[in-house]
Amino acid sequence: ATEKTLRQYDTNFQCPRLQGAAVPFLRCLSKSLFGPDLPLRSKQRGKMDYRNKLVLAPMVRVGTLPLRLLAAEYGADITYGEEIIDHKMVKCERRVNENIGSTDFVEKGTETVVFRTCLQERNQVVFQVGTSDAVRALNAAQLVCKDVAAIDVNMGCPRSFSISGGMGAALLRKPELIADILTTLRRNLDIPVTCKIRLLKCPQDTVELARRIEKTGVSAVAVHGRKVADRPRDPAKWNEIADIVAALSIPVIANGDVFEYGDFERIKVATGATSVMAARGALWNASIFSPVGKLDWEDVKRQYVRKVEYPMGQ
Repeated sequence: ATEKTLRQYDTNFQCPRLQGAAVPFLRCLSKSLFGPDLPLRSKQRGKMDYRNKLVLAPMVRVGTLPLRLLAAEYGADITYGEEIIDHKMVKCERRVNENIGSTDFVEKGTETVVFRTCLQERNQVVFQVGTSDAVRALNAAQLVCKDVAAIDVNMGCPRSFSISGGMGAALLRKPELIADILTTLRRNLDIPVTCKIRLLKCPQDTVELARRIEKTGVSAVAVHGRKVADRPRDPAKWNEIADIVAALSIPVIANGDVFEYGDFERIKVATGATSVMAARGALWNASIFSPVGKLDWEDVKRQYVRKVEYPMGQ
């Protein structure tokens, strides 16, 4: 009801005869619901280009700052952070860590660093939020939106903790909620908004969902070529990603079974996707993004440890 009310009055706001009354009411309503200084219209501060990109996938407990910086150094164009649950993020405060040159989002009371980023990755890092509520997702995104390049909503995680909380792949069964979350984020943030989904049981259902997602105005959609019940050993269904690519006009980021640099081109040819995302392949060896070929794992490991100890270099 809250989002529908905002949409209704935001429509009224565009009518010259109603501007005088609508503007004060909207500002008051916005502040009471979301806090002060909520932008009422999307301004798209920096429009990230999602076409022809190599992308580091979001990976829980793995996609932290050291791996993101290392992947970017080897050639990743866009790097997703690990999924951060909105409940956790809204308890955080932003702090500048002058010791290592990072920006930390620290949970009040526990002093736990929930998300860490830095200026070096500002134009390529994507903050992925786990959520089941539009307003809470917006509150979490607003905390970090000035320090990242884009916001992504996790709609593909099949793990029980996500499903039980109505997040991740559980959203795939709730297209109305998907539309509410994405529309709320897109209309109220000045950076791009995207989402990452999985395949549904019926290929046509996935296409219809993707079309509905496109209508929310997102900048791109990432598609993991597996269904919720599939395991990593099951081959990714590149042909079903191709169906989605053919149905959409926005960039589609293909994900699934990318283990070598050559796989980036193979999945692009097979699906028609403009960009490709690597998960396990990058986890096993972050130099997968290098066009000259993967480096020896021991060398990559040493570079990773260096990023952990000195994220911004010595």
